[in-house]
Amino acid sequence: MYKNNVLLIFFFFFFEMAVPGFTFGAFTLVLHVSSVANYPSGKVGKSCHGMVPEHSHTARSDPVHNVSVSQMTFRPGDQIEVTLSGLPFRGFLLEARNAEDLSGPPIGSFTLIDSQVSQLLTCEDVQGYAVSHTNPSKKTKIKVYWNAPSNSPNHIKFLVTVVEKYKIYWVKIPGPVISQPNAPPFTTPEATVAPLSTLPPVSHLTKSFSASDCGNKKFCIRSPLNCDPEKERACFFLSFTRDDQSVVVEMSGPSKGYLSFAFSHDRWMGDDDAYVCIHEDHTVHIQPSRLMGRSHPVMDSRGALEDMAWRLAAGVMQCSFRRNITLPGVKNRFDLNTSYYIFLADGAADNGRICKHSQQPLITYEKHNVTDYPKNVGGSRSLFLLKAHGALMFVAWMTTVSIGVLMARFFKFVWAKPVFGQAAWFQVHRTLMLTTTALTCIAFVLPFIYRRGWSWYAGYHPYLGCIVMVFAVLQPLLAAFRPPLYDPRRQMFNWTHWSMGTAARIIAVAAMFLGMDLPGLNLPGPWKTYAMTGFVAWHVGTEIVLEIHAYRLSRKVEILDDARIQILQSFTVAEAEGHAFKKVALAVYICGNVTFLIIFLSAINHL
Repeated sequence: MYKNNVLLIFFFFFFEMAVPGFTFGAFTLVLHVSSVANYPSGKVGKSCHGMVPEHSHTARSDPVHNVSVSQMTFRPGDQIEVTLSGLPFRGFLLEARNAEDLSGPPIGSFTLIDSQVSQLLTCEDVQGYAVSHTNPSKKTKIKVYWNAPSNSPNHIKFLVTVVEKYKIYWVKIPGPVISQPNAPPFTTPEATVAPLSTLPPVSHLTKSFSASDCGNKKFCIRSPLNCDPEKERACFFLSFTRDDQSVVVEMSGPSKGYLSFAFSHDRWMGDDDAYVCIHEDHTVHIQPSRLMGRSHPVMDSRGALEDMAWRLAAGVMQCSFRRNITLPGVKNRFDLNTSYYIFLADGAADNGRICKHSQQPLITYEKHNVTDYPKNVGGSRSLFLLKAHGALMFVAWMTTVSIGVLMARFFKFVWAKPVFGQAAWFQVHRTLMLTTTALTCIAFVLPFIYRRGWSWYAGYHPYLGCIVMVFAVLQPLLAAFRPPLYDPRRQMFNWTHWSMGTAARIIAVAAMFLGMDLPGLNLPGPWKTYAMTGFVAWHVGTEIVLEIHAYRLSRKVEILDDARIQILQSFTVAEAEGHAFKKVALAVYICGNVTFLIIFLSAINHL
């Protein structure tokens, strides 16, 4: 809201100054986790076999929900009413299994009674093998029909997984066993199927990690480079220590939500081997996962990890684990004897569910093999192409265009002497504006090269950037067809040229405000907003001062007619003083502009 108000104030003052009396108005999760609760639509077909939500939590062992049936015996072709009831719940997954082989595939099919609250799922490529919820609203009772197949086993047992909320759920709650009339008695004990624990024991770390062995025994990634997590709270730290055929991983950083890292074949999220440490209820859950494009990570089994431990102290989260270098037969885990780009990210978490990272992930400059020679490496949260894009746009729209506009508006009579056949002010103005166009064109293509196309995740910034680009190209083309001084069309040209240039500058400022917040550039906040606001105020203030000065000078100088000023360039004492003031004002303005530019370029360079 603050930033939008700044834009509105800038637009108001700019237009009030440029055209007196004119006031201008201004512009304006679904987490992809493989779980029952986090699929509001209930499309959980991939969970049919294990019926286990991967929530990084332990399933409850005290069921508070009940499955009942309309009859205890059945024949092939019968339709039996099945009812799930109990305390309010949001999600469920109901199946029928062979009571003598509960690990086998679902048996029979279901028919819906109320399609508003339940839906059929496709399991084992068979439609209707299971039933789930259609929405995350609270429910207390669900009724469906189970259809006995022609090849039914002697005994059928109903199982249901119920999710009250993300971290409260029950897995495979047993229902009644129904049998065919002439089947032998069912003798297998009907003990409750033990919920599968999704949280293996972990121990607490007793002390903070140390960077003393980085480059010697440990392969380390640190941000800021060479920071020490033992001494600096703001240090993001990731280390790998080879121990025979396994690797010990340590990760540390200031986060109240989660820390994560990933191995990637390229600099893009997608098909990556990731590991997440999630803070919840004074505990840290360590979870392997896989990244599928730009969606949230899909949590995997912890079976590949050993010696898990964690520590929370003064807002710093630390976790460690061990995993084998190679994991034959384990899906989604990369072999660690190969070189990868390494991502390090952090962000918020909500009830154990991770949210989008709070800042652009740190990415190593090149691929590394963490089991090779120990190294001490760094990375960047903003890639070179995006840094170059931001730097060129700042130079163009904070410096060259601003000075060029002041030159054309206030210095026509200060530097009117010809240079290479044209007035000096015009030569400077044209050079600065052509430089602006060239820098804008170069900067414009860099994000497309980086993204390999259009970015759909950058909000309004790219749209405004395209408009600025069009204006930046049209302005010099329009100027090339400028009519002679006394041509009747000259007045129309002047207004068109001014209007297009003014619009380009306003939209460019808006684009810069929006672009500074994008994670790809990752400028530190909130000072960036204050600095950009300061630049806008500095420029608008300079124009106001020069406008006031020009008005007061016009009251002192006796002007016979416009032609006399343009042709004779008669100088009075007042005019000479006025020109001197403008020169001083321009020098001060340039110094201020360069200062603001250095501030932004320094911030970009240190990312």
